[in-house]
Amino acid sequence: MSMFHVDVVAVNPGIPEREGRNARAFVDTGSEYTWMPAQVLDDTGIERRRTRSFVTATGERFTRPVGYAILRVADFETVDEVVFAEPSDTTLLGARTIEGVGAYVDNVERCLVPHDAIKV
Repeated sequence: MSMFHVDVVAVNPGIPEREGRNARAFVDTGSEYTWMPAQVLDDTGIERRRTRSFVTATGERFTRPVGYAILRVADFETVDEVVFAEPSDTTLLGARTIEGVGAYVDNVERCLVPHDAIKV
């Protein structure tokens, strides 16, 4: 599996003209949530709505604030919960956001590829 980065922009859903600066994020289908620097989200005016607990691959447990944002990645856009990452955290584009934008990960070309939603 290859690892690659994408630029993610968070937009305040209550004030769409409040668009944050680009955050370079690892595409990580193993992470449920998208993690962005807290300072970027704070500067955009995105509210900390609740706290979530997380467990790392090594079993470490911790909590982080989570808020709601419009997330833009390349030509894709969705609304999702986003984690307010601390400076020691990695900036990540998680599986929920990838699915929300209607894309899949192409590890060969190192990009997101649009796909149709499945209706069962």
